[in-house]
Amino acid sequence: MATMNEIPFFDMTRQYRAAKPLIDAALQRVLDRAWFVLGEEGKLFEKEFAAYLGAESGIGVGSGTEALHLALVACGVQAGDEVITVPNTAVPTISAISFANATPVLVDIDPVTYTMDPAKLEQAITDRTKAIVPVHLYGQAADMWPILEIAKKHGIRVIEDACQAHGALYQNQRVGTFGDLGCFSFYPSKNLGCYGDGGFVCSNDPELSERVQLLRNYGQRKRYYHSIKGFNSRLDEMQAAILRVKLPELDAGNRRRRELAKLYDGLLCKTPLTLPREVSYSESVFHLYVVRAPRRDELIEFLAENGVETIIHYPVPVHLQEAYNDLKIAPDSLPEAERAAQEIVSLPLYPEITEDEINAVAALINHFYRH
Repeated sequence: MATMNEIPFFDMTRQYRAAKPLIDAALQRVLDRAWFVLGEEGKLFEKEFAAYLGAESGIGVGSGTEALHLALVACGVQAGDEVITVPNTAVPTISAISFANATPVLVDIDPVTYTMDPAKLEQAITDRTKAIVPVHLYGQAADMWPILEIAKKHGIRVIEDACQAHGALYQNQRVGTFGDLGCFSFYPSKNLGCYGDGGFVCSNDPELSERVQLLRNYGQRKRYYHSIKGFNSRLDEMQAAILRVKLPELDAGNRRRRELAKLYDGLLCKTPLTLPREVSYSESVFHLYVVRAPRRDELIEFLAENGVETIIHYPVPVHLQEAYNDLKIAPDSLPEAERAAQEIVSLPLYPEITEDEINAVAALINHFYRH
């Protein structure tokens, strides 16, 4: 097929252009105030996003990874402890566990939702298990009720990794509000993203919230008076101001993602692709539109040759990463995650992509599988 104009996987410039007057005014407001860390914008955003989620409180931090790290430390995770999560998450989830000096323990995933398989969870629990980190991947909620039930039975903390699921629902409740703590990332490509790094921890537990608040700012209750050993992980005022502009548009953006996902579904339903499937307990916000593709690598190459950018989220499960050889988890021991990594590919999808562009991507995929 003839080369077409490039369709990027994600285009931040479109989003910025649409909100430029409001974004520019928010940034100017911070510059005029000349208060850049732990100021009014951050306090207001914390209240606004916590209210959106339905959480009692929220704390802005430096990144999604740091949100998870501080949440783990706040829950008492330390050296010698084990933290259970999944192997197909972004490595930053595991980095947070490493930052807390704990050992990641991996359980396999459900092949439909790509989230933690609760049926495999209990057998991974030992007397060293301190926390469980279910990951709401690709905008789809993990199956929280059975996870919470198992955690309660064993007296284990639950920390939700909701870094890809801003606004996603589980049983009509926002994810991030089920466990002891919920963690979000505001990396620019997220459904709610800033223009740098940023993160958030929410909770309905006042003691845990207070502990996270101390941990993010050197353990200070007031300036130069340190109650505990802490870290430097604060959401700066510029990012908070941008997020305050974007938050009111989050639901509309998520609705648009769902509409575009349905468009893809209709256009690709006669191909051999396995399309994303929503389950009864969840309403996905389609942070990513991830398909399983026969001849996946050939398809990626064909689309690239025709100007379409795709990404694999994620090509190598954690236990097969060189950095985590020390986990000593044998290949083939987590078969669903390993199988998915060989077959998945993410197609371009974000609120500003045009229907013509999605039609073009789908036409290329249909052509590929017909020839």
